[in-house]
Amino acid sequence: MTLLEKIRSSALDIHSEVVAARRTLHADPELSFKEVRTSAFVQKWLEDEGIPFTSGHAGTGIIAVIRGNGNREVALRADLDALPIQEENTFDHRSKNDGIMHACGHDVHTSSLLGSARILNRFKSELPGKVKLIFQPGEEKLPGGAIELLNEGALGDPLPSAIFGQHVAPDLPVGKIGFRKGMYMASADEIYLEVIGKGGHAGLPHKNIDPVIITAEILLALQQIVSRSAKPSIPTVLSFGKVEANGATNIIPDKVNVAGTLRTMDEEWRANALQLIEDKATGIAKAHGAQCNVLIKHGYPFLSNDLMTTGHAQVAAEEYVGKENVVDLELRMTAEDFAYYGQQMPACFYRLGTRNEEKGVTSGLHTSTFNIDESALGISTGLMAWLAVNALLKGS
Repeated sequence: MTLLEKIRSSALDIHSEVVAARRTLHADPELSFKEVRTSAFVQKWLEDEGIPFTSGHAGTGIIAVIRGNGNREVALRADLDALPIQEENTFDHRSKNDGIMHACGHDVHTSSLLGSARILNRFKSELPGKVKLIFQPGEEKLPGGAIELLNEGALGDPLPSAIFGQHVAPDLPVGKIGFRKGMYMASADEIYLEVIGKGGHAGLPHKNIDPVIITAEILLALQQIVSRSAKPSIPTVLSFGKVEANGATNIIPDKVNVAGTLRTMDEEWRANALQLIEDKATGIAKAHGAQCNVLIKHGYPFLSNDLMTTGHAQVAAEEYVGKENVVDLELRMTAEDFAYYGQQMPACFYRLGTRNEEKGVTSGLHTSTFNIDESALGISTGLMAWLAVNALLKGS
């Protein structure tokens, strides 16, 4: 039996245990950088498997190493945290923690990597190198656990020759795996505007400096940054989802608060666009005798998948699940702190299909009814293990 066949068989053997682990994690979600019980669960699993690890990275993170034969090293990453969402599912393993839910599938990522750890440890004598297992805290909250792990040197020196991350995909049918070479996911910056004018009676507008009208002009003008200043070849989205005026039918308020996001896939343009936003917003306000305070919270960089690493991984996935079950992904304007790893080492971030319309498993990420077809866990564990082995064999 080949190593690929052994890994695939082992993934099916431990499927029920991985499902049980996922349900335990799903029922007890914890917010970013507060994953104390989740971290303890992971550590107990690793201890039971006899896999050496260190804990306390970026607070609650764990890094384990499975040593095969050879010095080449690759890394596999899962994230631990949940979201501040009230779960509305009714199954027995629904969240027991009020207002907190694994609505982005990090329970799936963690349990999958635990399963991969068991498989890789079982066949470590056949591994052509080392596999580092990264259980990362705080993906959902700035500054993100990835950059904290990198800054503290937790991934070692030299860094792994490649790193892989998996994310659930509720838009992909279960059994499908998705890849995209090169640019894949957007950077994400938060933009806050405070437009300060002079409030008063709505029936006497000539005595006021109306921040509502000024804000409307600012918002329309900022959209021209995307339509007229961005290169058509650079994906860019500028959206504002929150506007608070707190006036009334007969009251013009003193100020308006606005919150939005800029997302793009070019770091130079990202910096230029943020400066244009600030310049245009403050300039328009000043022209009307008002003031605009701009606060920008810099988020994650854009995510780019290494061409060679991702190409090798896609071929390996075709070997594991069949060429017909591996698909090409479209660009996404959502963001991921896995992007930080890709800035420092060859990286591949791919998608695991979890959708099953016949079972009614169709809810999207970050929704109160998100769920997965758990048969995906019979694929995810072995696939991630095989990607690591393949990368060690290929040298990328």
